[in-house]
Amino acid sequence: MQIVYTDRHKLHNTDQVLLEGNPFITDEVPQRVEVLLQAFSAAGWDSTLQPTDHGLGPILDVHDSDYVDFLQTVYEKNKSYYQLAEPVFTWAFATRYTGHKPKHFLGQLGYYAFGWGTPILEGTWEAAYWSVQCALTAADHVLAGEPSVYALCRPPGHHAASDLYGGFCYVNNAAAAARYVQTRQRGSRLAILDIDFHHGNGTQSIFYTDPSVLYCSLHADPDFEYPYYWGQADEQGEGLGRGFNHNWPLPLGTNDKLYLDTLEQALKTVRTFSPDVLVLSAGFDIVEGDTVGGFNIPQAGLSQISEHIAQLKLPTIILQEGGYNLERLGQDVVLFLSHFIQSNRT
Repeated sequence: MQIVYTDRHKLHNTDQVLLEGNPFITDEVPQRVEVLLQAFSAAGWDSTLQPTDHGLGPILDVHDSDYVDFLQTVYEKNKSYYQLAEPVFTWAFATRYTGHKPKHFLGQLGYYAFGWGTPILEGTWEAAYWSVQCALTAADHVLAGEPSVYALCRPPGHHAASDLYGGFCYVNNAAAAARYVQTRQRGSRLAILDIDFHHGNGTQSIFYTDPSVLYCSLHADPDFEYPYYWGQADEQGEGLGRGFNHNWPLPLGTNDKLYLDTLEQALKTVRTFSPDVLVLSAGFDIVEGDTVGGFNIPQAGLSQISEHIAQLKLPTIILQEGGYNLERLGQDVVLFLSHFIQSNRT
């Protein structure tokens, strides 16, 4: 299997952040990628592809231009304003009672962010930019005939909406890849299957009115888990997009049997839609013992999940989303991808 990767992800150095003089603790750290590369090497997958630069166009196809400009410039604005090079956090948020977008960058921080734990660092924009280039390069190879390609995207992307960041996500890799395929292959139908522990609120939002992109997500019940405000079963799309958004919220402690039974519903929905290409937002925080997740799915269950998805036999762009158990993440991803490799050979 082709693996697309760039070491520019290290520019988003979340393991070195200080907040008011104290270490900022987060599970989304550069070491996530390093353990994956070590696992790939141990599996004999030593060859990785560098991403091709597709420019800003595919990003602007799914994100608001003012928002993109904000991501590109806010670190330097904050540095100039405070005369201090420091991570950018927001301390005020736009609520459901506000609708005004302020002109000052400090106000825009809370307008564009929906959570506190996603800092913007000096290298965040460049890392996010190249993360999406990994996804787009994977799409190129799938369009050229590869059955499936894996993009090692960091930062992840599925929480980023057209003008909103949070949940460790700044640019939506899955949305950009899906729309990019449609620009290259006119009239194509895309399905996005999101198996991350958390609902991909950003991806849902971007395609909520679009009947050409099916979004299916299995995730923890947002009544009790992040991102809380999106992901209920009655969110089915709007306008022409109604009926093309499907959520399966699952209880904390979900085991592999319940998950697989629910997955079959999602896969049936994908088959009925009959997409030309599948974009898979692959989050490994669904596996038991994940530091952020809350399901009880063993590695054997993850293996079955992968096998069932691979049996769709669709051209598949696989994108790295969550997964934070550094002791197990490499094993989990190798196990998951191995079923696609096997499927590609048959």
